[in-house]
Amino acid sequence: VYQWSKYTGSWAAGWMTGWIYLASYIIALAAVALALQTTLPQIAPGCQLLADPTRNAVLLGCLLLGFSTLVNAVGVGLMSRINNVGVFAELIGATLLVALLALSASRGPEVVFDTQGRGDGAGFGYLRPFLVAGLMASYVMYCFDTAGSLAEETLDPRKRVPHAILLALGACGVLGSLLLLFALMAAPNLNDPLLAAQDGGLPYIVRATLGETLGNLFLWDVIFAITVCTLAVHAGAVRLIFAMARDNNLPFASALALVSARSGTPVFPVLLTGFLAVLILFVNLNSPKLVEAIAAVSIVWANLAYLFVTGPLLVRRLRGWPTIGGCGVPGVFTLGRWGLLVNALAVAWGVALIINVGWPRPEVYGNAWYEQYAALLLTAALLGVGGLYYGLVQRHKTGVLTVHRK
Repeated sequence: VYQWSKYTGSWAAGWMTGWIYLASYIIALAAVALALQTTLPQIAPGCQLLADPTRNAVLLGCLLLGFSTLVNAVGVGLMSRINNVGVFAELIGATLLVALLALSASRGPEVVFDTQGRGDGAGFGYLRPFLVAGLMASYVMYCFDTAGSLAEETLDPRKRVPHAILLALGACGVLGSLLLLFALMAAPNLNDPLLAAQDGGLPYIVRATLGETLGNLFLWDVIFAITVCTLAVHAGAVRLIFAMARDNNLPFASALALVSARSGTPVFPVLLTGFLAVLILFVNLNSPKLVEAIAAVSIVWANLAYLFVTGPLLVRRLRGWPTIGGCGVPGVFTLGRWGLLVNALAVAWGVALIINVGWPRPEVYGNAWYEQYAALLLTAALLGVGGLYYGLVQRHKTGVLTVHRK
């Protein structure tokens, strides 16, 4: 972010990018933790501790955030081991699940073109399903971006990480597409309302198709995946807080830049990240659209942060870049002649996604006007607070701090 600030000639743009992306990290952490509610009570009814699903989602999310805070505070070694086991379990589990659902298929692949008549009468055809499906793809790419932000701990990251992310996205895209395809082909009844219910969906199809015992085994793998994703997002937020604090770009930077000599971890950012994510859940405790709204706002903020990079980058490409920053160095990843096209598509996709997800609608945000306009209002507040803080305080403070160990 700060290197990019030098290229654009605007420290304000670089700082705002970090500010927005940090906010998206924290709200995404809350959103990922809420995902436990969609699966865990289905395979372990005792985990439905509260009658209200929303409140129970908050409770389970807070417990997961507590675990994530503890693991990240202990050190990167423990989190790395858990992450490696989790990735292996996810790949094996997804591959086996695709194969078993394919063997249980009761209809052909043409099912993906069946919209159940929704939207066709209004002339939208497949546009609405496509826009909804885009949300999943956005979250998958955001999670891989989170993993990519940890690349400073990888040898030769400028060469290895882009290829690794592209390979991982490709594998995830293939496995995810096959999983959804064969799940629809194997679903017992496409008109079952549980297919679109919070306590149904894909977990319901897996259990109904494969049986309780085998289905629950795969769903425990999903729980493990949610846990690993929470750990990764938490770690990404911690490293961003530490990096910004190290360069004196956050309030209380000296405290947030402290590194524990015992664990080698910036403990204060770990605790602050967990606390803010829990706070988000509690502030929205009584919202009936808690899960949907928090997930949607996190996507809007993440893609807004991307636009703060892809937008200026596109302008520079149109002016003749790359000529600086090491691009074209042998062994370093580059898009070459495809760079301009990919960059333009990234900007167009980011703008379209922000409009699509942030558009006020009761189905996502709730019925009250302040709920429907939550994404717009919260985004305006985020930009306003960040802009005021930079203009009044931060522009006088940006510099390099010595990293302290305590």
